[in-house]
Amino acid sequence: MEKKVQQYYKLKAKQKELEKELAGLRQDILAYFSEAGQTESVIGSYKVKLVTQNRKEYDDDKLYQTLSDPELWRLLSKVDPTKVASLTKLKVIAEEKIAHTYDIKTITLLQVDKQ
Repeated sequence: MEKKVQQYYKLKAKQKELEKELAGLRQDILAYFSEAGQTESVIGSYKVKLVTQNRKEYDDDKLYQTLSDPELWRLLSKVDPTKVASLTKLKVIAEEKIAHTYDIKTITLLQVDKQ
């Protein structure tokens, strides 16, 4: 078991190192595309594409005040954007009713595919 724990520790450390390197490369690529004013390009044998998404970040307090029904709040218990989106899609919660409880955060996804 000690070997497994040791291997786990080493892999977690390597994962952190790789995530740090990936974040740096991602920033460099995003900066390059920003300067070039592009959202997609073929670079060598790779197709690179930037995809913009909007994500809702809910304010727990505002949402709780709006959905003060204990039965409904119990379904959420803690704000989970996926659960809120599902309940909205199912029309259990009206989108208009909770429109003031979140902010829209725009994020850019980086997609790199080998051609």
